Amino acid sequence: MTGTITRLPDLGWMLRPLTEIPGVRHAVVVSEDGLRLGHASAENLKGPVSDLSVAEAESLSAACAAMTMTGRSTTTLLFGSGVGLRQLMLESDHGFVLFTHAGVGAHLGVATDLEADIGLVAQQMQLLVAKIGAHLSSLPRDQAIASS
Repeated sequence: MTGTITRLPDLGWMLRPLTEIPGVRHAVVVSEDGLRLGHASAENLKGPVSDLSVAEAESLSAACAAMTMTGRSTTTLLFGSGVGLRQLMLESDHGFVLFTHAGVGAHLGVATDLEADIGLVAQQMQLLVAKIGAHLSSLPRDQAIASS
């Protein structure tokens, strides 16, 4: 079997407006199956994760995909099939993590500290998705075609 592997574009540059919001620490764009499509961190961060490495962003992407699937399963259980999942929010002792749908097969995740205006962050996430949703979409990958 032969096939072509297409390198996905790094969409981290699109996340810069989110990381400039006060209190936002990190942002990641992830495919539905957990692949990192791009990530960005705010400048001059202090704390345990001051700048997401590619490896950390890939781990976050996998976690985002798992959380999204768990959220979908939960909403289906509670509200029936066909109900769309709009957004997930996690709260910890150190901040919040928001996940939202970002186009066909893609999700956007943003981590904040406790002082962030979560309403503003959620609003800006939705504006970013509406503005550049086509770029954030990740279409299903083609299967390799057998050569004769």
